[in-house]
Parts: sequence; structure tokens; C-alpha cells
Amino acid sequence: MLRKVGKNIWVAEQPLRFFGLSVGTRMTVISFKNGELAVISPIKIDSEIIEQLKQIGNVKHIIAPNLFHHLFLSEFKNFYHEAKIYAVSGLKSKRPEIDIDFELDKNKSNFYNQLEYLSFTGLNTFLPSGASPLNEYVFFHPESKTLIVTDIAFYFDESFPLTIKLLSKITGGYKKLRPSFLEQLGTKEKEKVKQSVEKVLAWDFRRVIMAHGSIVEDDGKQQFKEGYEWFLGEYL
Repeated sequence: MLRKVGKNIWVAEQPLRFFGLSVGTRMTVISFKNGELAVISPIKIDSEIIEQLKQIGNVKHIIAPNLFHHLFLSEFKNFYHEAKIYAVSGLKSKRPEIDIDFELDKNKSNFYNQLEYLSFTGLNTFLPSGASPLNEYVFFHPESKTLIVTDIAFYFDESFPLTIKLLSKITGGYKKLRPSFLEQLGTKEKEKVKQSVEKVLAWDFRRVIMAHGSIVEDDGKQQFKEGYEWFLGEYL
């Protein structure tokens, strides 16, 4: 089910387990002035979402914002044949069966001057196989002053299951907008991360939407800054 969180911006959530933990997942939908819709980090589609999307516009842009949020790209494309799939560098080789139309370009910076984006470099996560790059792009919707991220930051609060709350308290991330301990383990190039954070902080946002965690509605910019100061071990 889509729910509106600001002018021309919607989200939809559904359950998801990662390493056995109920972290949930979220997609974000942006409506452009020409009636086209961009879907960032698509989730499993259903008839209710299809009907709601039909009411607000035409899905033309389906975006995989990093190397991990790709599970439902093809399913979305099956319903929206005219839409184009945009993906980050490396996803085509990781998932060759997905019909990717465009690779997000570091030399470009926006869709229709209404949705800005940039490559967030340097950040890795840690998997059983070792450190793995996220290759994540982050987005800024100026109209609603919203920063849209996927796996570069999380925000777990009292709305999550007990296991998630305990784990986030143990690792210092409870009710904190910051990367997880997995990114701590996997990331070495912190100067690149710092440069990416500084670019993000140049945007004028107050709300932060992430794929996993509760949306931060107010003071998101300061919370994001503090979360990365903790991660980098220095003030920004």
C-alpha cells in the first residue's frame, strides 16, 4: 500500500528478513511534473500498488539504487513495459538476466531537475564472504526536502521487533540515523565516505527515507551528520 509522505512523494513497505532479522524494506515513488513516476528500490508488486500507481501517474523509471536492491526489478518491468530500468555500476554483471536499460551516470545529477542524485562512494558492507561494495546512489527530492537512501543509513526504533531493538541498542544504533556495524566492519576507505557525506550535506533536506528503518521526519540533516561523525570518528 502506498502512503503519501510529502508533496509528490510516496512510500510503500513490506516485510523482509536479512540474516534472519525482520528489518523490513521500503520503496519510494516520485511524481514528476510531466506525470511520469520514478520508483526507487521497488518492492514486490501487488494489485493494490498497481491501482494506486495508476491513480498518481505513469511508471517510467525503475531504479536499483545499489547492488543489493534488485529483487523486484524485472517483476516491476513486466507490469510497466514502457518503463526503463536504471541500475548502478556492477549490477549488470551480478544479475545478467535483468534487462537493464541504463546505468546511473556519475556525470549526470538529476531527473528533470526535480530529483537529484549522486554516487555515495567508499562505503562497503560486510557479508559472510567478506567486504562487499554497496555502489549506492542517493537521491534528493527538493520539493519535499527529502533525502532518499537505501543501505547507507538505518533508523531502528520502538516499532521494530525486540531482536532488532536489542541488537541496535548493543551496537549503539538504536534511534540513531547511521550506518550499521556491518558497514563498520567492511569499510576501509573512510576519506571517500567523508567526501560523499559532505556532498549529501550540501543538500537542504529535513526528512530522510531509508529502505530499512523508520522514516526520520524532522531534523534529518543533523541526525545524518551526527551518524556519520560517529561512523568516521571525526566531526564534519
